[in-house]
Amino acid sequence: MTGRRRAATPSHRPFAEPVRLDLSDPGTLRRLWDLQRASYAVEARLIGFDGIPPLHESLERLRACGESFLGVRDGLGLVGAVAWTRSQNGALDICRLVVHPDAHRRGVATALLDALDSIEPAELTVVSTGTANLPAVALYRRRGFLPVGERRIAPGVAVTLLERRTHRQLP
Repeated sequence: MTGRRRAATPSHRPFAEPVRLDLSDPGTLRRLWDLQRASYAVEARLIGFDGIPPLHESLERLRACGESFLGVRDGLGLVGAVAWTRSQNGALDICRLVVHPDAHRRGVATALLDALDSIEPAELTVVSTGTANLPAVALYRRRGFLPVGERRIAPGVAVTLLERRTHRQLP
């Protein structure tokens, strides 16, 4: 044993706590855009459809999307983000959850969803993902989401709609 520590491999780099992302910062916006494109490219391969709207979104459209964002960074940069909106009835709509392909299976998505649950508690949370994106469907199912519908978006391509209801205890 030489006493040297092995450098962390990409799959073992620690990541920081999720923080809010400010899309008015050009650097943050660009890093999020790059992350989103890398993440949705993986989903496009999984579901056999490259027409996923965020995959083709411009920087300007991303900046103006009206969603709130949390992001996770590691030593090399932004590795994950979640975006959401609130509907008029108070439901939380998860608009996008993206993880860099090099950061898959490291708990990034779970950390983002945990943080979102903490800062934006909701009685109803909704999300959709490609039906053939089995890792995403499994993640949401593990977190208590149940499929409530399916929508065809192209021939042979479907999106699964999922929701989770939490019942707050009255005082």
